[in-house]
Amino acid sequence: MSSSAHVPRQALVVRGGWDGHQPVESTDLFIPFLERNGFAVRVEGSPAVYADEAFMADVDLIVQTNTMSTIEKDEFEGLRSAVENGTGLAGWHGGIADSYRNTADYLQLIGGQFAAHPGKHPDERTGEQSDNYVPHRIEITELGRTHPITQGIDDFELVTEQYWVLHDDYIDVLATTTQAVRPWDPWTRPITSPAVWTRQWGKGRIFVSTPGHRVEVLEVPQVRTIIERGLLWAAR
Repeated sequence: MSSSAHVPRQALVVRGGWDGHQPVESTDLFIPFLERNGFAVRVEGSPAVYADEAFMADVDLIVQTNTMSTIEKDEFEGLRSAVENGTGLAGWHGGIADSYRNTADYLQLIGGQFAAHPGKHPDERTGEQSDNYVPHRIEITELGRTHPITQGIDDFELVTEQYWVLHDDYIDVLATTTQAVRPWDPWTRPITSPAVWTRQWGKGRIFVSTPGHRVEVLEVPQVRTIIERGLLWAAR
């Protein structure tokens, strides 16, 4: 092979966990985009691959959608080490922000954890996922107006799960969403959560979008654009 031969960047898609988030269908939306942008894509159904140190050393981007799952100690340590050494980590909704609740170090790595998605009035609930689909606004922050991931995107409305996120201040917030106070809620003032954020961890970049509950949300033009840009931004 000549020194000028092009070696594609390596993307790793790790998908699984709760089926309600459509981990296969949702990642399949973005795999062709990655391939068009010069990535070779490997798909895995569990985080076990994170423990493969030799493979992870060559991964430029991890796209994870793995909700309400668990991760072994060696798998998490492999993931964190890869990010610290420059591998990008990106994802959306519960696939990244509600992945491994029992691993506190993972929550620290991501910088935000799903806490709730307050639903409709109790009288309107039917026991379906749609009980938690509420109209809300995604508002681009001042930083977001100039950041390559969200630049040129205006505030927009969604009717889907609105994530209430527990978070720290070592995140760069590109968009927020504010949970209103409604007569049946126990809280007494509006709660603003990050909806799109980035984080620098060692040499690696982390990107999170909380919108992305199912394929139909990921196909909203603003959401899809933000995620596509976020994948490229996070990659080594």
